[in-house]
Amino acid sequence: MANRSGERVVLVVAILASFVAFLDGSIVTVALPAIARDLGGGVTLQAWVVDGYLLTLGSLMLVAGSLSDTFGRVRILRIGLAGFAATSILAAVAPSAGLLIAARALQGVSGALLVPSSLAVITATFSGAALARAIGTWTAWTGVAFLIGPLAGGGLVDTVGWRWVFGIVVVPVVVTLVVMGRLPGDAHRGGAGTGAHVDVPGAVLAALGLAGPVFALIEGQRIGFDDPFVLTALVAGVACLVAFVWWERRTTQPMLPLRLFSVRAFSVSNLATVGIYASVSLGTLVIPLAVQEIGHLPATVSGLITLPTTVVSLLLSSRVGALAGRFGPRPFMAVGPLITAAGFLWMLTVSTDFDPWLQILPGVTLFGLGMTITVTPLTSTVLGQIDPSEAGIASAVNNAISRVAGLVAIAFVGVIAGGVLDVPGFHRVVIVVAVLLVISAAVSFFGLPRGLMAERTTPPTAPAPSPSSSSSSSSSSSSSSSSTKG
Repeated sequence: MANRSGERVVLVVAILASFVAFLDGSIVTVALPAIARDLGGGVTLQAWVVDGYLLTLGSLMLVAGSLSDTFGRVRILRIGLAGFAATSILAAVAPSAGLLIAARALQGVSGALLVPSSLAVITATFSGAALARAIGTWTAWTGVAFLIGPLAGGGLVDTVGWRWVFGIVVVPVVVTLVVMGRLPGDAHRGGAGTGAHVDVPGAVLAALGLAGPVFALIEGQRIGFDDPFVLTALVAGVACLVAFVWWERRTTQPMLPLRLFSVRAFSVSNLATVGIYASVSLGTLVIPLAVQEIGHLPATVSGLITLPTTVVSLLLSSRVGALAGRFGPRPFMAVGPLITAAGFLWMLTVSTDFDPWLQILPGVTLFGLGMTITVTPLTSTVLGQIDPSEAGIASAVNNAISRVAGLVAIAFVGVIAGGVLDVPGFHRVVIVVAVLLVISAAVSFFGLPRGLMAERTTPPTAPAPSPSSSSSSSSSSSSSSSSTKG
């Protein structure tokens, strides 16, 4: 365990590394209309600028988590940061839509290395209630990316142009690499130097198994699900997922130890993650687009309108983390999505007489409050009951689920909205978002054991408690952000 000064450095590095990935996700959205005007491609290009990044990010998240546990968190963080800077510059100078999408896909490869490793560094340093508080602080400060992103992105788009939206990301990368030089020795935990082994077949099958169906869902909306190319991607991807599960059961050193899913809190939290992050991805995509395309307001305003979400997170996430460490995650993960759903339902007041300050801003504020109540307990639940040596893959599982859920949701936005984001289309999207959040609240309330606490009370190698016994003991918990989640 690092000393108190070392703990602060670990937390700062984890925050900065995740900040890079989250900043990219939040800053790009407000630039989508300008990118489409400059490079052409319309809605299809806008979707692929987002989905090209999410496709590789989600597909490689499990691989990245395994690499983090195998070769050491700090080493993987450095590689991810260097790659992210290079690919950001490539995106900034891309002369065509095709090259921009390719650069975004490469950004996703590097981004996949960042969030699992940053959370694993925290888990290797903190434990119990301190872990919940640390994750609360991580959530609050990485949330600043969602504050800075839309504001900086809107300002850059309206002044020097959308290309600087990608170039500016290099600045926090350099700062993070400098601070990493002060990390204490025990932050470098991982398998490096202990007979490190990479489950290559598992890594390949996982990447292809995630990429195939997601690609089919994205392109199926555009060219039809009966297209041979789409069908091939879907069938091949599903076959790879089946083969992945078979291989992970068979191999002696699996990339993803399937026993993790026997931990009830881990499984339930990841199931709730599907609805939570699918809904949040839809919501955070359509809100700035609605401000610009329905309200015909500049990109800077669409950035300002999301400000309360991050302010609330910054003010309350650490406090929520401490309360979740004291009372357990279940009440927070049940109530938080309901508050978020109420925020989106408020946006049903949006009309052709568009008033962002009355029709959007109150809903966004509720959105921020609900997600602040939800995310820290979710992340600490996903990580808290898993052995620290497997924190990288546990975080990667949750991040992969959140990213793929968001990607699939975004792929269907055209179907939900009806092809054009007008007022009726926006209403349909927010109703779908609210329904997904209510389902996630129910999953958390009925699925998580009563009395579940953030601190692990069973030995790392002990079998997961049964549903009946876990309700009477303080099992630990975990959940991811992500990124925020990034």
